[in-house]
Amino acid sequence: MREDQLLINRLKTYASGPFYPFHMPGHKRLVCLETEKNAGMEAMDFPNPFLMDITEIEGFDNLHHAQGILRRSMEWAANIYGSRKTWYLINGSTCGILAAVCGCTRPGGRILMSRNCHKSAYHAAYLNQLDISYVYPQRIPGLGIQGGILPEDVEKALKGQRDIQAVLIVSPTYDGVVSDVEKIAETVHRAGIPLIVDEAHGAHFHFGAIFPDSALDCGADVVIQSVHKTLPSLTQTSLLHAKFGKNGEEFCRKIERYLALFQSSSPSYVLMASIENAIYVMDALKKGEKILGGSCTVEAYGRRLEDLRRSLSSMKNLRLASRDLTGSCGIKDLDPSKIVISTRETALSGEDLMERLRERWNLELEMCGADYVTAITTVFDSPEGLKRLREGLMGEDERLGDKEPGTHREDGRLWETPLAVLPIRRAMDSPADAVPLRESLGRISAEFVYLYPPGIPILAPGERIEEGLLSVIEDYMEKRLPIQGPEDENLQRIRVVRDGV
Repeated sequence: MREDQLLINRLKTYASGPFYPFHMPGHKRLVCLETEKNAGMEAMDFPNPFLMDITEIEGFDNLHHAQGILRRSMEWAANIYGSRKTWYLINGSTCGILAAVCGCTRPGGRILMSRNCHKSAYHAAYLNQLDISYVYPQRIPGLGIQGGILPEDVEKALKGQRDIQAVLIVSPTYDGVVSDVEKIAETVHRAGIPLIVDEAHGAHFHFGAIFPDSALDCGADVVIQSVHKTLPSLTQTSLLHAKFGKNGEEFCRKIERYLALFQSSSPSYVLMASIENAIYVMDALKKGEKILGGSCTVEAYGRRLEDLRRSLSSMKNLRLASRDLTGSCGIKDLDPSKIVISTRETALSGEDLMERLRERWNLELEMCGADYVTAITTVFDSPEGLKRLREGLMGEDERLGDKEPGTHREDGRLWETPLAVLPIRRAMDSPADAVPLRESLGRISAEFVYLYPPGIPILAPGERIEEGLLSVIEDYMEKRLPIQGPEDENLQRIRVVRDGV
């Protein structure tokens, strides 16, 4: 390998390039500090990471048996967030979801999950040999994104299947849709079981009145947050919070035991310091302290965000998902920091718009769906960056001219309800054959099919491949969306459970 092909050099080249990051991680490479005298890591009191890269030496505690500084740090973080117990995660929210699901269910049991859960939730079901019952998000007409989970749907499922041991929902979604967690928690607790909330995209909710309420404040028992997504922390850093009632000690012990299984036995002190520092910085900002040269404050960010959303709401062709959706489609609230733009009323696909913003405006967004794009903004975005996003989106909207009817059909991923024939574990571990995609019609899938990001399965192992699902997959392939999961990366063939199993 040539020196210029080394990953570190590719990263250096990209970092010095013209692209502005409207994607995670939430520190945005500290671009809001580029003009400050103490820019970069120094402004965050974060020195060269090589100077801090140590192992569990004397005085620095052990994450898996925290008795000293790490224990005190996590207790401090729990106090900041208002949880009963908080754990630092250096294997991302994935390990938190794995530990939470396995800790709150018994092997071979049943869990109720929102269908739009991340693939890690399905992996947890595999590991704990769980049967899954689903509750589906509502459909938002004309936008192509998922709505919220209705409390009454959760209640119906719990009354219909008394063997459910835990409930797991996603709130907010990748696109910022917040469900009525408070009412869902009340429903789940009446059934005497715990509520787990994947709040990976909501770690910032606690730090500003402009954001929705956190699931921690709405009655959830276990909440998993990715601090790297929206806070100034390094990639793969997360938190797991437990807020059980008086009988929660056993759940906490089990979750902690599973964290020891799913997290590295050699946790990075650089990553743990990054988590702690991010919480410290955000708490200071919430209190109104002038840090980071005063460039980044929640209040200033809120004003810039409001101005941005007001401008984008006037677009003629592209459509901004706004808080006007609150109260419909199972939506309790909408995270204003997520800029979700629908192309459904135009001839553009989400991929088309994302490419145009990249090529014409040097804007790198977080993701695209079939008919929409999502940009992640945080308090660490610069005014210049937000201005460029506004100019790019409004410029592309203007290029479209007068509104023309869109050509996109409704997104089948939102309401297709695959028939689960086998449990995930049995389907994945059974003998399987790789068949041409079209020939899989009517067969039982032995593997996942999902878009990544966001990593939500279109098809899970054990589900029958029906015409509607097959059409959705083929449509996504035609739109060049990032389909992952199958062993055949080109998705010409898919593994199905062998007949007679």
